[in-house]
Amino acid sequence: MTLPLPPNPTLHTDRLMLRLAEQSDLPMLLAVNGNDAVTRFLPYPTWKDLADGEAWFGRVSARQAAGEAAQFVIMHKDSGQVIGACLLFRFDIPSGRAELGYVLGQAHWGAGYMLEAMRAFVAAAFGPWGLRRLEAEINPLNQASARLLGRLGFVQEGLLRQRWVNKGEVYDAALFGLLRTDGAAPRAIAAGVTAL
Repeated sequence: MTLPLPPNPTLHTDRLMLRLAEQSDLPMLLAVNGNDAVTRFLPYPTWKDLADGEAWFGRVSARQAAGEAAQFVIMHKDSGQVIGACLLFRFDIPSGRAELGYVLGQAHWGAGYMLEAMRAFVAAAFGPWGLRRLEAEINPLNQASARLLGRLGFVQEGLLRQRWVNKGEVYDAALFGLLRTDGAAPRAIAAGVTAL
């Protein structure tokens, strides 16, 4: 079953706009995903060129067309620059559950952009998109991601030992969860985020 998103969903925060990814975003996404420091903990290799971006966009488009995922970009309102991306996937609509993922260009680390973007994303998921539970699975070595999830109110619910082999490494996966009824979720929904 597919997530019942409105046509061309767009989220607005003070500094950012989140919208579905487009092919024209690929040059700016190459600046994000073409950096080994950024993709270190991600389940795909660093993009070498636009051909890697085109292949990624083909996979994303197919998953969206099948209703299996919703791939957004994070755009800075003032500059119009795409500075990152976020994703909802593994929809389980009868259970009101989905998993989320995110990436931010290194030049924009430390400015609070991802927290701002993910608050909007969580608010939309629990508000107009009607989800009940969100999950995130991260490499435990990714402390920045763990801190972000904690600030969003996610709780670490488990550790899946030697869950993945990626880029030649075997690693554990920390499983985080957030319910719509958890304390941080209603605050995020009420934080003045506009979803269209």
